[in-house]
Amino acid sequence: MAPILHVIPTPQSPASPKTTNTLSTPLRGLESCSTMSELKQFQAQIIKLGLSCDNDAMGRVIKFCATFESGDLNYALQVFHKLPNPDTFIYNTIIRGYLQSQLLKESLLFYSHMLERSVRPNNFTFPLVIRACCIDNAVEEGKQIHGHVIKFGFGFDKFSQNNLIHMYVNFHFLEEAMMVFDSMYEKDDVSWTTLISGFAQLGYLAEAFRVFDSNSEKSSVCWNAMISAYVHNNQFHQAFALFERMMSEDVVIDNFIAASMLSACTRLGALKQGEWIVEQVKKSRIDLDSKLATTIIDMYSKCGCLDKALQFFKGLPRKGISSWNCMIGGLAMHGKGEAAIELLKEMESKKVAPDYITFVNLLSACAHSGLIEEGKYYFHYMKEAYGIEPGMEHYGCLVDLLGRAGLLEEARKIIKEMPMSADVGVLGALFGACRIHKNIELGEIIGKQVIELEPQNSGRYVLLANLYAYAGRWEDVANIRKLMNDRGVKKVPGFSVVELEGVVSEFIAGGRTHPQAKEIYAKVNEILDCIKSAGYVPDSDGLQQDIDEEERENPLYYHSEKLAIAFGLLKTKPGAVLRITKNLRVCKDCHQASKLISKVYDREIIVRDRNRFHHFKDGECSCKDYW
Repeated sequence: MAPILHVIPTPQSPASPKTTNTLSTPLRGLESCSTMSELKQFQAQIIKLGLSCDNDAMGRVIKFCATFESGDLNYALQVFHKLPNPDTFIYNTIIRGYLQSQLLKESLLFYSHMLERSVRPNNFTFPLVIRACCIDNAVEEGKQIHGHVIKFGFGFDKFSQNNLIHMYVNFHFLEEAMMVFDSMYEKDDVSWTTLISGFAQLGYLAEAFRVFDSNSEKSSVCWNAMISAYVHNNQFHQAFALFERMMSEDVVIDNFIAASMLSACTRLGALKQGEWIVEQVKKSRIDLDSKLATTIIDMYSKCGCLDKALQFFKGLPRKGISSWNCMIGGLAMHGKGEAAIELLKEMESKKVAPDYITFVNLLSACAHSGLIEEGKYYFHYMKEAYGIEPGMEHYGCLVDLLGRAGLLEEARKIIKEMPMSADVGVLGALFGACRIHKNIELGEIIGKQVIELEPQNSGRYVLLANLYAYAGRWEDVANIRKLMNDRGVKKVPGFSVVELEGVVSEFIAGGRTHPQAKEIYAKVNEILDCIKSAGYVPDSDGLQQDIDEEERENPLYYHSEKLAIAFGLLKTKPGAVLRITKNLRVCKDCHQASKLISKVYDREIIVRDRNRFHHFKDGECSCKDYW
């Protein structure tokens, strides 16, 4: 692209004569145009009046052509080139048209042409060209335009400055973004939130908080920016602490803050906190927009309260596509495949057309429920009925469905016949199926592929090592460990969280940092004695060590979910439901132990692992051992 010229334009030539009253009818017509054919009719009237070179009249023609959805940017350029002295408004309109059409280089070249013609930019010009630089990652051009902002006297224009902050954040030039921010006489919500979000997106949460805390007049928008920053960076405890501070300062909760905090509750499985926020939404009469409604459904579903999610969903006066999709997804996570299919049928009966995501969630529901024929049917149905071409996620669900059912060769055939190369998600689904069905030969082939596709994902190495361990191939187990060490890959530690009385407690396997660790471990030992009497035998399949049985049992006894369950039994009354959230897939041993604990202690235990929910009750699990 040609360099942007550093030109200081001379004063513009005198403006064209003001449009006469005779233009009132065609001008009004231009304002109501909806098609190019209509526009050309009114343009012909303007030309007949002898005003084909009038910037006011022709500027309106260009505005429709360049910026309206039914316009024609090429036609706008034809009109432009016939004008002897196009003004700043017209140049800005063409630049905006290029920007809307994602013709970013062209918009910058047109700005350069504007300077060459000595047409002076104004405060509407710079936000447009800065945005073009930002989207196109045009670093050098962006720096030049920053210089132009200052030279043309807009160094303290709030809109230009906000766009410059956004541009530098996008370039990851945080020092430059901070420099512009510090130079501002008047900072608004856009200024604060852009800089806070910029630091947070790059992981500089301490710096983001420093900017946030320096704002003496924080609006709800500013509070939400910082809370969202913590949530998106998985700093949920900090998000809760900041939310409590916000409430103590009597800041009014709005739909954006509510959605951010509900997302934090969802990730932590903090049901009581989530229910309290929902109550605040009702008390404050906050508008239930589509995003907030979906977030509430998601919170209830992922905190294990599927009935409440359904109740809330059914009570919505308006159900957007995202709400339907979220509810189908919630049913999928809980293994309610038949109910998900029924909800799709209800959705269709209400004349709401399913979309790409609808069928991803529906196929996932079929996979988690073992509905093989139904899954195959809807995989083809979405294209036949709605013209939705299967994407990578749909293929991943189909492979998962077939793989879980033990149809490994059929799943492998699907992968070979896909119209695109399988990504790590699709291959990972088959790899997981190989683990479930102990297919060492195929698992080794697919496992090596997914490791190379995701070389920093520790779970892939661990899964392949477990397959080798199951086959007694200890040398291969050692080689996998060495490969992990050579690549600096660290195993992700498993943890489980439980919320009791509004307080979230986190446990890691074998961890003893909890203030009541002594009582918790005593309770674990009591539980183990009780369930052993009920038939519990530790399942140590897949542990990556060739060691004696006693050593193999001990780590299993103190897995994070066992510690969380023990803590829950200690702190709750008999009969209370225990809700546990785990970051990894629940292991076979803990799954069996949880079934027996639910029977021996007469408790319902709801565990959310990385993939789905398990409802343990009366010695059985809702997944029917299909997970």
